[in-house]
Amino acid sequence: MGDKSKGLPTPPEIRAHLDEYVIGQEDAKRVLSVALYNHYKRVGTIGQDTGGVELSKSNILMVGPTGTGKTYIVSTLARMLDVPYYAADATALLGTGIREIENFLTQLVAVSNNDIKRAERGILFLDEVDKLASRYNKSSESIQQALLKTIEGTAATVIVNGARKVLNTHNILFVVGGAFVGLDQVINDRVDGGMIGITVTTTQLIKQVVPDDFARYGLIPEFLGRLPVTVALEAMTIPALIDILTKPKNNLVAQFTQMFKMDGIELTFTDEALEKIAHKALSLNTGARSLRTVIEECLRDVMYVAPGEKSLNKVVVTGDAVLKKEQATLVYVHGDEDKELVPITPRRQRDTAGALDL
Repeated sequence: MGDKSKGLPTPPEIRAHLDEYVIGQEDAKRVLSVALYNHYKRVGTIGQDTGGVELSKSNILMVGPTGTGKTYIVSTLARMLDVPYYAADATALLGTGIREIENFLTQLVAVSNNDIKRAERGILFLDEVDKLASRYNKSSESIQQALLKTIEGTAATVIVNGARKVLNTHNILFVVGGAFVGLDQVINDRVDGGMIGITVTTTQLIKQVVPDDFARYGLIPEFLGRLPVTVALEAMTIPALIDILTKPKNNLVAQFTQMFKMDGIELTFTDEALEKIAHKALSLNTGARSLRTVIEECLRDVMYVAPGEKSLNKVVVTGDAVLKKEQATLVYVHGDEDKELVPITPRRQRDTAGALDL
C-alpha cells in the first residue's frame, strides 16, 4: 500500500465503506478513516525518499461502553484494506506479561498465513486495556511498561511452524480499547468548574477526554504517549439499535430473514417488535452485541419446528412475541390450518409436554 497513486482509499472513501456496515458513531468513523489512511500512507513510504523526514507511527486508543462497536469497526477496516487483523484480550497479560504479548504477535502471524512480512503490516487490537489501569491492579503498571517497546516498534520473537522467528512491530498498527467505566466521573471532576448548571451526558463527557484523564484513571504517561490518536464512541440508544437491526449491509434482520428463506419461509418483524428487541438488548448492558442474543431467544422455538413444517409459509414476529407474552404468528399455505408451536423443553419435561424424546 502507498499513497493515492498506489490505490490506497482516501479518508472519505474509507468512511463511505464504514457507513455501509456501521450505524452512527460519526465522529469515530471520521477520526479512524483519517488515522488508517495516514498509517498505511506512512507504511507505503518504506524504501522511498521522504526528504529526511521520519514519519512516526500513530497508534489508536478507543474508549466507549461495551457493545459500541470498537472491535467491529476496526475489523471492518482491516477487511476493507486487506490487512491481517487479530483481536486479543489485554487482561490475559496480567500475570504473564511479555510471554503473552509474544503469543498475541504469533497469532497475528498465524492469521497472516504465517507470512511474516504481511503480519508486519497488520493490525493488532487489544481489548479491555482499561483493566490494565493501576486503579484495578497496582502491578499492572509493569504490564504497561512491557508493552511500550512492542507498540512503538521492536524486534519480537514469534513461533512459526514450531520455529522461532523475528517479527518487526515497527509498522504494525496497535489499537487498544476499553469501556473505561468511571472515566466520565474523572472527566467531570476536571471540567465541572466550567459546566456549572449544565446537564451533560456520559457520551458528551467522554468526547472531552484528554490524556491527563487517562493518566488519573491509571494509565502511565509513557503508555499514553504511544497512543496519540484517541477515539471516543457514543453509548447505544434505542433509535441507534433499531437502525443497527435494519440498516447495515449485513444487518441482523436481513441475516435471519435469509436463513428462514432458505427453508422457503418468509420472516417479518413488526415495527413494535424491532423496538422491543432494541429495548431488551439495551437492558442487557452489552450494547449492540445483545441484539443477536435477543432475536435468537425470541425465534428459538420457531427455528426448532419450522424446517419440518412443510406448509408453513410465513412467520411474523410481534412485540408480544419478543416479550414472550405470545408465540410468533405462524401463517400456513392453507388458511384453515391452525397448528400450535411446540416449544423446546428440557429433556426431563418432554414426556409431560408431549414432545418427542430424542
